[in-house]
Amino acid sequence: MIREVSHSRYLMGKLSHGSDILEAITSICKQHDIHLGRVEVIGAVQKARLGFYDQYEKVYNYFDIDREMEITSLTGNVSLKDGIPVVHAHINLSDADGAVIGGHLAPGTIVFASEYVIQAFEGPEFSRGLDKVTGLPLWED
Repeated sequence: MIREVSHSRYLMGKLSHGSDILEAITSICKQHDIHLGRVEVIGAVQKARLGFYDQYEKVYNYFDIDREMEITSLTGNVSLKDGIPVVHAHINLSDADGAVIGGHLAPGTIVFASEYVIQAFEGPEFSRGLDKVTGLPLWED
């Protein structure tokens, strides 16, 4: 599947200390009517909740990191699921020793300090639906 999209606009800002990254970015997309886009975030978290998809069981397994970490990379996209904007993102975090851990960004990842860029696109709708092969909510053809 390939669909051509075009750049529409950028939103840049700071997330509030103590906010949930995934919930905050999703809320911004809803408030600004962004249904298709790309997300980047840098900064630091107070704690995190990440997921890893078990390809055989077809379920996400989540784990918590209950310590301060630096966001070395957070990238994701915005599309629609059941007609509502949804953010799908992955995050890499490093500790004081530089050890990195990453995974699927889940609710419960709490901001210490964070800045974001959301790039909105215009083009054909990307909607998520259940992919029977993987069991994941992927973009539908």
